[in-house]
Amino acid sequence: MFRYPLDSSDILRRRRALKRELLSKGGFVSKRIALLSGSTIGEIKNILELFLLDNGIEPAFFEGEFNRYSEELLFDNPKLRRFNPDVIYIHTGVRNIENMPSAGESEEAAGALMLAEWERIESTLLRAKEYGCPVIANNFEYPSVRVLGNREAYDPSGKIRFVSDLNMKLADFARDNDFLFLNDINFLSGWFGLEKWADPGYYNSYKYALSPDAIPLLCLSISSIIKSIFGKNKKALMLDLDDTLWGGTIGDDGVDGIRLGAESPEGMAFLDLQHYARELRGIGVLLGVFSKNEKEAAQSGFSHPSSALTRDDFSSFFADWNHKPDNIVAAAAQLNIGSDFFVFIDDSRLERELMEQSGLGVEVVSFDTPERLPEVLSMSGYFETSSISEDDLNRAVMYRDDAGRKAEQTHFSDYDEYLKSLEMTAFLSEFTPQRQQRITQLINKTNQFNLTTRRYTSEEISAIQNDPGYIKVAARLKDRFGDNGIVSALIAKLNGDRAVIELFVMSCRVFMRDLELAMFDELLNRAKALGVSEIEGVFIESKKNVFVRELYLSLGFDEICKNEGEVRFLRNIVDCNENLNFKIEVIHEQE
Repeated sequence: MFRYPLDSSDILRRRRALKRELLSKGGFVSKRIALLSGSTIGEIKNILELFLLDNGIEPAFFEGEFNRYSEELLFDNPKLRRFNPDVIYIHTGVRNIENMPSAGESEEAAGALMLAEWERIESTLLRAKEYGCPVIANNFEYPSVRVLGNREAYDPSGKIRFVSDLNMKLADFARDNDFLFLNDINFLSGWFGLEKWADPGYYNSYKYALSPDAIPLLCLSISSIIKSIFGKNKKALMLDLDDTLWGGTIGDDGVDGIRLGAESPEGMAFLDLQHYARELRGIGVLLGVFSKNEKEAAQSGFSHPSSALTRDDFSSFFADWNHKPDNIVAAAAQLNIGSDFFVFIDDSRLERELMEQSGLGVEVVSFDTPERLPEVLSMSGYFETSSISEDDLNRAVMYRDDAGRKAEQTHFSDYDEYLKSLEMTAFLSEFTPQRQQRITQLINKTNQFNLTTRRYTSEEISAIQNDPGYIKVAARLKDRFGDNGIVSALIAKLNGDRAVIELFVMSCRVFMRDLELAMFDELLNRAKALGVSEIEGVFIESKKNVFVRELYLSLGFDEICKNEGEVRFLRNIVDCNENLNFKIEVIHEQE
């Protein structure tokens, strides 16, 4: 219901029943979302709620007054401040541009109007920033009426030219200000069809700036951004081979017999999917293969001269005759991520149905022809990108290196000896502006080794980074197989002679490598230097962090209280000189 292709009329008609069905699933995270709009937004709020619930987010909404979005941000708004939003969404469109040029105006007059309009938009966005949360804002769709005809696109007084230039200013501003995320309705309206995107009669009657049928598409886009911000993106794309990444059966047809490349329309379709998958890998999405085939034959397909993918592009490769849901379980263990972070593509309806019925939470992609697959994946928002860090760009290499570590482990019967053999070095540092993006991303994507399940915006991390009332530790781990990048972060708030651990997260890639001991040792040393006598730890249980339930006890803490899923621990560190005996060399890294 909530993935492309959308049945808008069905979603709108069944929204109440769908809400009840979604709420019955439970397990949501709660987020406060402020909706500030230049047009009527009631039905948008209702449908956006469904898409967020489908992504595991239960929203509480603040709904601003009609067409008062700018005033509500530019002037003090006690109600909005009390609401304390986790996200602000500013819903505007071309009808909200106040300084649009008229056909035939001079270039100087059009430039003055652009300056006035941009100053109004920029000041509104900068005031929104003061709420310290992510801000999502639409760019602008093109007007549907062209007084100058095609000349609208390049004449200084053309409205199409004006909107294009305004959108470019917004894009540059978003690139330079990481609190802002653009919802690209310029693309959405073009893809949907500008004629269908907005209905002048509907606007005149109800002040809705887009037609009802376009509302679900808008809400899919907004919810994709929100889930990405809060670390609920999918992480891995798992692909069948025969009639999915190429045409034909590799086991029967051989490399020369499969259809792939520019020689045929079908081969071009499969090649388009391979190119799309390769680009996903380039931004950190893990690729995997699930194929009912002999492994040697399956791998040989990537030697085809037209193949855009190689065997090395895949972090997980299962070519056997096992049930594919069983291989999902094995791949999840291999990659150390939950099966609910997987997207599965298979041309076989039977295989798709078996995966859907497995209860593993895998996102199964429905499609009719390979030509449409990149579009289906793109429009469904599985891998919406709210930021790209250096670690994202290197993720596939990191997982390849991790496979080498796991292979090495099989040569040791003593785990401590294995850890020593890795020759690990932890580079510990303060939070810095250069590390801020990765630290924020790590916090919001980490579910298993996450003691408090707290999420932080980039602005909140920036504030903590500059606050001497916190101990902040980030860790980069390197070994003889490669550099894992920044994989752990810890935040402890100073409260008199006590330090309270508000956040302790670690990437699943480095579980059971003693890094948690090195991090805690660093906390002990910094706390003692600041005159702290005890450390308080907080554990808030979720469905995914059971792995670290006993961590504080293993570090010598005593449980002091328990209340509704929250457990607090305390440890006295006065005269504490223990040796934690971790198998990692520690280097303190500067900016």
